[in-house]
Amino acid sequence: MCSSDLSTMAQNQGLPIKFQELVQLANVGINPQFISFANLTMESDKYICVREEVNGQVQVVIIDMANPTEPTRRPITAESAIMNPVSKVIALKAGNYLQIFNMEMKSKMKSHQLQEPVVYWKWISPATVALVTGGAVYHWSMEGQSEPVKMFDRHATLNDTQIINYKTSPDEKWMVLIGIKSEPGTNRIIGAMQLYSKDKNVSQPIEGHAASFAQFTTEGATSPSTLFCFAAKGAAGAKLHIIEVAPGARPEGVAPFGKKNTDIYFPPEAAQDFPVAMQISQKYNCAYMVTKFGYMHLYDLETGTLIYMNRISAETIFVTAQHDATGGIIGVNRKGQVLCVTVDEENVVPYICKQLNNAALALRMSVRNNLPGAEQLFAQQFNQLMSQNDFKGAAKLAADSPQQVLRTPATIQRFQQAPAAPGQPSPILTYFGMLLEKGKLNAMESIELAKPVIQQGKQQLLQKWIGEDKLECTEELGDAIKMVDALQYKGCLKGHRSEERRVGK
Repeated sequence: MCSSDLSTMAQNQGLPIKFQELVQLANVGINPQFISFANLTMESDKYICVREEVNGQVQVVIIDMANPTEPTRRPITAESAIMNPVSKVIALKAGNYLQIFNMEMKSKMKSHQLQEPVVYWKWISPATVALVTGGAVYHWSMEGQSEPVKMFDRHATLNDTQIINYKTSPDEKWMVLIGIKSEPGTNRIIGAMQLYSKDKNVSQPIEGHAASFAQFTTEGATSPSTLFCFAAKGAAGAKLHIIEVAPGARPEGVAPFGKKNTDIYFPPEAAQDFPVAMQISQKYNCAYMVTKFGYMHLYDLETGTLIYMNRISAETIFVTAQHDATGGIIGVNRKGQVLCVTVDEENVVPYICKQLNNAALALRMSVRNNLPGAEQLFAQQFNQLMSQNDFKGAAKLAADSPQQVLRTPATIQRFQQAPAAPGQPSPILTYFGMLLEKGKLNAMESIELAKPVIQQGKQQLLQKWIGEDKLECTEELGDAIKMVDALQYKGCLKGHRSEERRVGK
């Protein structure tokens, strides 16, 4: 399926993704023969850099994706160029000689000559370039006059591979080096990875083709875990693995993330296909995986569930990056198409409900990302919890409901009318307690909360919540608490019709 076909399908059939071609490089003057892994780099969704050589003259072409129809050309005699992910800073290399230039200041920032040639390099952050040689991996900071620092030696399993990627966790405590090679006597492409822990100073060789790190906060945890997500295709089949390599802080009783494994499906006509790239969407907690034959797979990071797959390109997509603007993935194929895929917020939850028949995932994704489409599921679950007198569970569900679909006057009335168990807080106060944990109450909720609190003589709680900006201060709320010392609540009572009314005279 070609890209235009998929784009039309996405619009017409409620697919869970949005797909578009951002630019066609050939149309902005890029020579098609240089649209390749060896000549084109893309470190982020901000810039694409192409090295062209015409009639013996070498030039570097920089496409600013904010204005892609007006590329910049510079006569730079380098064998490779990579643009900084966020700024107009360019790194250049020739063999083992490296330079970093500030293009706006037109000045060289720093340079270095390694003992051996760099076979692969990339920006791993706006401040650091990673350098891979035949024997080791180095990190080179832009700060000051620091030289590249060796992180680890390459594992023997990667010795005869082509290095295709290198990634680090956000805190740069975990690193993965990825290479591929052809299996002798077969057409199979073997993936070899080296996972390295900086804190433990330990490497682990893993069979795999594409990988990435993610930050994910499990339910109940107080800080995010670092996840390692990788795709491998071996003789026995293909799998996606999601492993917690650095746990987040968890209160006692909160379960760890655990390992997730999912079979990767390849159509019969693509039996020789294999994963080539993976990007994590922190916005949607999803993993985008791209294959050699141009298929895109979308997985839920929490469960490893395949949400959607389809062919998005007839040509190989040889470079990808996160598309931060949309929480998606951006890639370039051999034809010069710059393609972008992201989650469709309107369609993804209904698609999971109807096409995958996975109500649990639909609810989790809806809550996690505040997405529409699961309103009926939430209403059904809420009614079930209320009928079971599980008021705490019902209150949590209502408080977590995406786009506040259950935070209505009808819900408040249900809790107000619910019977209180002996020795337990009233259901309505249980509900409001959950809402206060989530954040600020709206005007209607603030008024309804104030009524039972005043009846119980706990005005000091109102003072506390107002001081914490947990209640929306309105004239109506002022009326509800007008018998309380006005000075105590002057922030809330501001804007009353008259001073006499405000102090309850």
